[in-house]
Amino acid sequence: MARLPRLVLAGQAHWLIQRGHSGRVVFTDAADRLLFLAALKEAAASEQVLIHAYALLSNEVHLLATPALASALSRTMQSLGRRYVSAHHRRHGGSGTLWDGRFRCAVVEPGATLLEVMVFIDGLADDPGMTSQAHRAGGPIDGMLVDPPEYWRLGNTPFERHASWRRIVAEGLGYGRRETLLGAARGNWAVGSAAFAAAISEIAARPASPRPRGRPRSQAPL
Repeated sequence: MARLPRLVLAGQAHWLIQRGHSGRVVFTDAADRLLFLAALKEAAASEQVLIHAYALLSNEVHLLATPALASALSRTMQSLGRRYVSAHHRRHGGSGTLWDGRFRCAVVEPGATLLEVMVFIDGLADDPGMTSQAHRAGGPIDGMLVDPPEYWRLGNTPFERHASWRRIVAEGLGYGRRETLLGAARGNWAVGSAAFAAAISEIAARPASPRPRGRPRSQAPL
């Protein structure tokens, strides 16, 4: 079966996932993560991509980003890959790619679903510097990050928003909901409601959700 084109729409938030090659470690320590974030900031600014959230796990990257142009996400990830791989090899030695094939990319429905994806990403790790959680929870402000309207609606003051975010991330998402969101993201589908997936499918002229498994039911004769 031919591979579907990547589902990317200008002006929409997207959940990007990039894994290390064969599960290898791509971030050894805080210095590696700082190098990656510096490369991300430069690449995103150059391509007019807004970064809303990130998680830099030892062998996997999660980003929530909105491109001004549909082609900007691929260019950002390509530039980011070149910059970070070069810096990583200078620091640790080695050669070749760090990444496992194409990055995953899923368009995210605005509103409650987008907020859930941010909670998912910010809650992937507790250690400082591994996620963007501190930026929204009263820690140092990260000038690279752009908070979406969904976050601003959590309170009228920074204190209220910080408190709300700490509470929401601490509560987390149920296992079933986490698996549903992650499955859509890893499948390069739309992340959100069936109505949202249908609308995205119309715009993109390609399926935005997986087809139901099994053979279609036959109708009983009249």
